[in-house]
Parts: sequence; C-alpha cells; structure tokens
Amino acid sequence: MSDRYGTDVLATDWRAPRRGRARELVAEAGLVVEDVQTGWCGAVVAVEKAGGMQVVHLEDRRGRRKGFPLGPGFLVDGAPVVLVPDTRERAAQVAAAASAAARTASGSVRAQAAPARVASGSRIWVEGKHDAELVEKVWGDDLRGEGVVVEMLNGVDDLAGEIRGFGPHRDARLGILVDHLVPGTKESRIVQGAAGLSPHVRILGHPYVDVWQSVKPARLGLTAWPVIERGRSWKHGILAELGWPHSSQTDVALGWKKILSTVRSYSDLEPTLLASVEELIDFVTVPPEE
Repeated sequence: MSDRYGTDVLATDWRAPRRGRARELVAEAGLVVEDVQTGWCGAVVAVEKAGGMQVVHLEDRRGRRKGFPLGPGFLVDGAPVVLVPDTRERAAQVAAAASAAARTASGSVRAQAAPARVASGSRIWVEGKHDAELVEKVWGDDLRGEGVVVEMLNGVDDLAGEIRGFGPHRDARLGILVDHLVPGTKESRIVQGAAGLSPHVRILGHPYVDVWQSVKPARLGLTAWPVIERGRSWKHGILAELGWPHSSQTDVALGWKKILSTVRSYSDLEPTLLASVEELIDFVTVPPEE
C-alpha cells in the first residue's frame, strides 16, 4: 500500500544547507580552496598565528597572497569545509620529545623513578675534573642507577700505589680511564707498571691529549681540533686558536664549560672514548661469574 502523504520530512536532515553540511579538512599546503564571502580562490601556502588567531594564507594563480581566519567559510570543489590546522607535525614533535625523555644522555632506557641507590664498593677513576664532568653529563644517570661513584685521581703518576691503597676485590672493582693512552707515552708506561696488580681492576684510555678532544670538533664548528706545538700549554693553545680568552686558569675553566655545553648526548663524543667508558661501566656493574 502506497503512502499517500509521502515520506516524513522531519525524518531527514531537512535543515541541511543546499551545498550540504561542512566537513573538517586539514589546511595542507597546496590545497585549493575558495573563500565563500569574497570569492577569493587560491592554494594554501601557510598557516600561522596572528593577532591571537590562526590565519590561513592563500595564493591565487597570479601569485597574489591573502590571509583569512582559519575555520569555516571555505569551499573545496564546491563543497563547504571547515579548515583546521595540521597537528601531525606537532604530534610528531611531542612523540620525539617523549622518546628522547625516555632515554638518558648515554642512550640507555631511563629507569622508572626509584629511591637513590646506596653507593656500591666499586669505583670509576678518571684523571681530572673535566673528565669527571664529561662522564657525569653523559653517563651520570646510568651510574647513579647502579650506585657507582666516579672519583678524580688528579693525575696517574702513582697509579700503582693508588690501586694498592684502594685494595680492589670481587665486590669492589676499579675501572680506570686514562688520558693520552698511546704507545710510547708516559701514560702507557705507567699503565704497564700497574697492569696485573689485580683481576678486579681494568685500565682503559683514549688517544687524545686531553678529554676535550673527545668532543667531536663539529660541535664547535670545527672540522678538526687545532694542533698545538710541543712546549705550549695544550688547553691555553686550544683556547687561543678558538679565539677565546686564554690567559688564565679561569679562562680555561670557562672555556671548558663552553665546550661541555655543546655535548647533548653520547652522539657528540668520539667513538674511542665511548667504547672505553662503556666497557669500564660494564666491568664495575656486571656481576662476575661465580
């Protein structure tokens, strides 16, 4: 039986505009839209904040540009749209920041918040303050999580005596990082004399005159670290070559702070130093086999 009165008009979207209801559309670069009010037609070239509101800039086929408030009042292929900002880039930035926050400067996965761990008996020794500050900046979170303390030697001239005084054993191991550990140097002869004193000691080093050189020169805008002639203070010479103040120990301290500030993570350090420090950390933190 047919319906003599037809369909129920109230059962449909009877208030819908003639062109249909507007749908949200991301204002992507290159999208061609028309402003309903002015008839301006152009491609999206930019979205920015201006005067407390978001503005979409359209460029017509003659290269002229005009800004419009982002939101409703646009047509795409004759259909109404509400232009919305592209949040994908911001979401990607947030995700990248969250991922970075989940890792320490050494690249390790950051442990969940936990009470400070009591220091273990094991130690990592470095030659001086700058070495200690660099190790702290990159590996500090990892070492605190393991309860390992980094201590300064202030030189390695009496390395064998220092080792004997510490008395390393199975539960109190020593990892020692030595500067300029290359064949024929004073440091290599000292290390040879201390080698074999205990199976609970591991001595490693890097080939650089000073730990400063373990920072990749690109972080300072250099292609390579300057070569400083023998007989000249290496650190003062480096500062002079960089054009920084270099006449006093205060200048050296400030220069190192500037260098250290360029180090963001392990990726800013030379692989030779990374390998030595990582091996020492493993040695003093991984329990030996029974």
